[in-house]
Parts: sequence; structure tokens; C-alpha cells
Amino acid sequence: MSGQTGVSAGAELSLAAATAAIVGELAEAGKLGPGKILVVGASTSEVAGVRIGTGGALEVAQQLLQGIRRIAAERGFHTVYQCCEHLNRSLVMERSLLEALGLREVSAVPIPGAGGSMAAAAYGSMADPVLAETVEAHAGIDIGETLIGMHLRRVAVPFRPSLRYIGSARVNAAFSRPPLIGGERAVYRTQETSGSPQCD
Repeated sequence: MSGQTGVSAGAELSLAAATAAIVGELAEAGKLGPGKILVVGASTSEVAGVRIGTGGALEVAQQLLQGIRRIAAERGFHTVYQCCEHLNRSLVMERSLLEALGLREVSAVPIPGAGGSMAAAAYGSMADPVLAETVEAHAGIDIGETLIGMHLRRVAVPFRPSLRYIGSARVNAAFSRPPLIGGERAVYRTQETSGSPQCD
């Protein structure tokens, strides 16, 4: 699909539907399921067509949440939400997940003006929300080029969804694979899965 087609197709869908479509494709490619974590970074300003940090909207965030949670519920993976740099890009998650992973808790309540509308909406929707300093997520979606790479585990594999925009915000995504390890005798693929992948 061409970039322009991806823009047009995304514009024809509701924000929730476009988000669900992209997250669904990423979940399939990255094999997300129970025990896996998706980190979400989103600028609702960019979705609305203005510069990041200048026009955040909880209403937009709620629509994005609807699409994300639909796929998370279907596949059983966890979702965490990155705050903006004013809260040092900490992550909103359920306390049960933080404790299960042994993550370091930090103290703040995200609001649209400090944390961002997406993080604030996620925080308000959780049963027992908490902020974690960092996480190593299995996949990530970046709506509006907020930069989420610091919270992805190695090795990140870029993923190009068929829809490249949600509203006016450009979407980037990635899933991760374990780093390859070994010496000259190491084998990384079974005969059935061998091929000639290209980096370009």
C-alpha cells in the first residue's frame, strides 16, 4: 500500500477503528499474547492536526484507548502508556503488572499538562494505576512520533502497518526479537524457517 493510500484509508476510519487495525496488525506480526507487553506513546495533539504538546484532548485519548484495549482484550497482552518528558517518560500501568515484573515505582499523577492526555486517560481508566520508571516492552506503537524506543527490549524490529496515520498523526511501530548469540558454529534458523531476509 502506498503512503498516500495509507493516509486516505486511515482518514476514512474512526480513530478507534484505525487504532485497532494498526494494533491488530502489530500484535499479529509481533506474536503478542498473554505475558507480553505493548508500550504506547501517543500525542493527541498530533492526532488532531497540531504540533505535539499544544492541543491535547482527553476525548481523542479515549478513542485511542478504545481501539488499543479491544485488541489487548482479544489477545491477552498487557498495555502500558508512556508519559511525556515532563514526567521523565515514566509509564502508566496496573500495579499488579508493576509488582509482577518487579519494576521501580515513581510517584506522580499524569494530567494533560504534565504527562499528556493519553497517559492521563489511561491512568484514569485503570483499577489500580501506578507509574513505573521504565519497562522492557515486547512491542510498541508510537502515534505522533513521541519516541518510545527507550522502553523497547532489544532487538527492535521496525514494523510498517498498512495504515500509516491515525487522524493527522504519523504512526511508527516495532516488535522485538531476542538478540542472536553464539560463535561460528551457531545456527539461528531451523531448516523449515530459513530464508534470505533483507535489512533494506
